[in-house]
Amino acid sequence: MSAAHAELRAASAEVRPHWWRLLPSRVWTFWVVELYRIRHDRTELYTRAIQPALWLVIFGETFNRLRVIPTGGLPYLDYMAPGIIAQSGLFIAIFYGIQIIWERDAGVLAKLLATPTPRVALVSGKAFAAGLRAAIQSVIVFALSALLGVSMNWNPLHLAAAVLVVMVGSAFFSTLSMTIAGVVLSRERLMGIGQALTMPLFFASNALYPVHVMPGWLQALSVVNPLSYEVEALRGILVGTPANLLLDGLVLAAALVAGVTASSTLLGRLAR
Repeated sequence: MSAAHAELRAASAEVRPHWWRLLPSRVWTFWVVELYRIRHDRTELYTRAIQPALWLVIFGETFNRLRVIPTGGLPYLDYMAPGIIAQSGLFIAIFYGIQIIWERDAGVLAKLLATPTPRVALVSGKAFAAGLRAAIQSVIVFALSALLGVSMNWNPLHLAAAVLVVMVGSAFFSTLSMTIAGVVLSRERLMGIGQALTMPLFFASNALYPVHVMPGWLQALSVVNPLSYEVEALRGILVGTPANLLLDGLVLAAALVAGVTASSTLLGRLAR
């Protein structure tokens, strides 16, 4: 009997593909699903474009005239635009865990976990789907920046690099949201925590002002805030300010790996 069981286990091990072989196809599947959702419901994209537009048109234009924030000789609107691009991705991604909770309540998550799909593939697919939405949002902000006369580097390669940075940053923040979802287990708690985190993450970064004008305690928070590295990379790519792109990329990549690992670990707890 034990020999028969051993043979069955060996046979199933041979049939089941390794997780790293499934990962690309599963990530691609979630991308396609997200594209389908965007294609059939564009309302969210249009409504989410309102907030960055208000930041650029009202806040940006006002402080551009006041000239009270030192930006190293850059017009404030030029300085601020990369920060608003990063902010728009953050605001999309930070509530992405709600989708996981909704799928759990609908019974979809349990069915997905019953398939051979690795948990890391499920989380990665969701994360990069969030990155895809943020990429589309960043293109909208690019267009708005052009209309407002923001002086950016419009080289297609630079724009593509900026979109890639936004996607990685937003993918991390979506995994942060999914990690929180795996801890709090309810939409209401996740909404409350997400709202409590969004503005502190934004204001404790260099999105609106340079780090050196912050008080010391806020500078310390900025150093450990992944949004600061995303904004610095975007500003260096699009505006040409000094930036350590290698460090920024490594920090964002490490944060994404940590986020995928944490949320994958908690996914089983969420499905119970």
